[in-house]
Amino acid sequence: MDAVRSTLRAFALSLPGAYEDHPWNESVAKAGSKVFVFLGHEDDDADAAITVKLVESHGHALTVEGGRPTGYGLGRSGWVTVPVASAPLDVLRDWVEESYRIVAPRRLVEELDGRG
Repeated sequence: MDAVRSTLRAFALSLPGAYEDHPWNESVAKAGSKVFVFLGHEDDDADAAITVKLVESHGHALTVEGGRPTGYGLGRSGWVTVPVASAPLDVLRDWVEESYRIVAPRRLVEELDGRG
């Protein structure tokens, strides 16, 4: 896994209640039972991308080079796939957090807000 995805993985897993899973041989971070970021296949560094669920930043994510609605019908629900090379790390990290806040159980989001 490339350095940017490794950094995003570490950030995602630092969020309250987050854990890693590997459905479909892909690395994902979950909160509760729900995925909040797809980190891709470990051996797919050439096309390194993340997939996140966005509301506030959805339009922005679609404007970055290579940003696109996620396939398998997920795009209709706000999921966006973004190449990690197409946006600064702090923006990618913000998108991971936004996705977490949308997907995670309320008690975990409140715990995150309480970290202040």
